[in-house]
Amino acid sequence: MEKKAKYRLSGVAAGLTNGIFGGGGGIPLLVLLTKWAGVEEKKAFATCVAVIFPMCAVSAALWYWRAELSLTAALPYLLGGFAGGRVGGKLFKKVPNLWLRRIFALFLLYGGWRYLFTGG
Repeated sequence: MEKKAKYRLSGVAAGLTNGIFGGGGGIPLLVLLTKWAGVEEKKAFATCVAVIFPMCAVSAALWYWRAELSLTAALPYLLGGFAGGRVGGKLFKKVPNLWLRRIFALFLLYGGWRYLFTGG
């Protein structure tokens, strides 16, 4: 299969995940870009950030339109997210790929553990 088709299918998987769960589309996107489409890891991480922003905007708009999203409740998370994104963006080039994978895996394991055993 050609690379462009792999990129598109990876985007579809990310969009579906984001739309269904309200986020998390970067998880399948990162895995598919690195393991299936052969994109270098740091480039895949950066691509996920660039792709997820508009996808999250679309998902948020749909959730808001259905009256299931409170912008007031989201504001503290947005402010913290902007601060964390700025710091993370500056640290990104300095963190080796191995540690990026480990940190990413720890976040996945932590999230999975909470959802499976503590109810979220």
